[in-house]
Amino acid sequence: MIDYGQFCTVARGAEVLCERWTPLVVRELMCGSTQFNEIRRGVPRMSASLLAQRLRKLEEVGVVKRVQGQGTSAQYHLTGAGEELRPIVMALGHWGARWIGSRLKRGQLDVGFLMWDIRRFMRLDECPAGRCIVIHFLFTDAAEGERRWWLLVDQGHANLCRDDPGTDVTLIVESSVLALTEIWTGDCDAQEMLRERKLRVIGPAREARDLWRWLGRSAFAETRASARAAAH
Repeated sequence: MIDYGQFCTVARGAEVLCERWTPLVVRELMCGSTQFNEIRRGVPRMSASLLAQRLRKLEEVGVVKRVQGQGTSAQYHLTGAGEELRPIVMALGHWGARWIGSRLKRGQLDVGFLMWDIRRFMRLDECPAGRCIVIHFLFTDAAEGERRWWLLVDQGHANLCRDDPGTDVTLIVESSVLALTEIWTGDCDAQEMLRERKLRVIGPAREARDLWRWLGRSAFAETRASARAAAH
């Protein structure tokens, strides 16, 4: 545990929030993850034991409430104190989008987290009602076990699959991990990537055009896009 040895509440707040991984755990809770395995999908490089330790610490200081369901696994929810961290975490994300941008190194590209983030921010209200949409993502440069993903949208829910769901595919998106990450984060425009042939969308023209409306972008993408525009 960090201990700055100061009475200043900036120091004491940082002791809680600024331990490694803790802001990202709070981010996952803010994004609606409540079960341990859901939270871990948003921080896939964090060990299960360290995640359990961080959740216990957040519970001890009153940021997280653990609820044990009957016959089900425990759920984690932000308390009132935890919810007050929302503007702080969002401000940090917007600051990073505005001043740091992507500048991504190879080790910072994570296809599993990218797909998890896309799934949870899918614009379900923009998807055609009464239709099952299946988008097959093929990452040309990902590790063998992470090259193929299926995003299935049906009856107002989005599910992410690692195995072929056996349903007719609506669209195939073929891309490098970097290209789709840069579109998602607002560092590049999808049409720009298509023109430069860094990305392909295979399927009916209308659905291919609507794809980007269905997917949307990261919560910080507009800030990043605005910063890029201002720089140019």
